[in-house]
Amino acid sequence: MSKKQIEDCVRSSLESYFRDLRGTEPDGVYDMIVQVVEKPLLDVVMTRAEGNQSRAAQWLGLNRNTLRKKLVEHKLLK
Repeated sequence: MSKKQIEDCVRSSLESYFRDLRGTEPDGVYDMIVQVVEKPLLDVVMTRAEGNQSRAAQWLGLNRNTLRKKLVEHKLLK
């Protein structure tokens, strides 16, 4: 899957989200999207990195301590 395909998938999902609101004003959309994208992103990358936090942090372009903090926040630290 290309970067463009991922972008299109996110765009389509957001369009569906707003359609489903049926005119109700959204609140906190940015934080909601970051939360719902970040958890599976971290989970998949950690699985691919075979639990190696240093490797996963490098792949994500994050400091290892930042990654660890995010893993704890999302209850993904095993």
